[in-house]
Amino acid sequence: MRVVLQRVSFCSVVIEDSKTADIKDGFLLLLGVKNGDTESDAVKLAKKISGLRIFTDENDKMNLSLADVGGSVVVVSNFTLYADCSHGRRPSFINAARPEISNPLYEFFCEQLKLNGVEDVQTGEFGADMKVSLCNDGPVTLVIDSEELA
Repeated sequence: MRVVLQRVSFCSVVIEDSKTADIKDGFLLLLGVKNGDTESDAVKLAKKISGLRIFTDENDKMNLSLADVGGSVVVVSNFTLYADCSHGRRPSFINAARPEISNPLYEFFCEQLKLNGVEDVQTGEFGADMKVSLCNDGPVTLVIDSEELA
């Protein structure tokens, strides 16, 4: 699993003129699932993200976690994170897991965030055409792959 994490001062998701997610300080997580990913990957990734200390403290050092700042999370499924752009001009998405695999893992990942102490977990809609608005705070943007986690 791969996550592009952006620390945000606000984020919202709109689907067909209806707002499905709306947060203040927290994370926007774009989540991609590849062939071969498992619940174990989701567990590791959720644990890592929920404990990341990337909010600034009173000394302007990245030292605080989501729980420390009462932050929220928006999770948006994004199969394009596994695009292969190595040949031609049209990306291939053959490495991205099919919806029947990726949707349950996406939902499981969101539940794992909650189990790791993230109180406010909001989502887009799996497979929908979403309009995501955000203000990247910092900017702080991290790319985290589950296979690289201990």
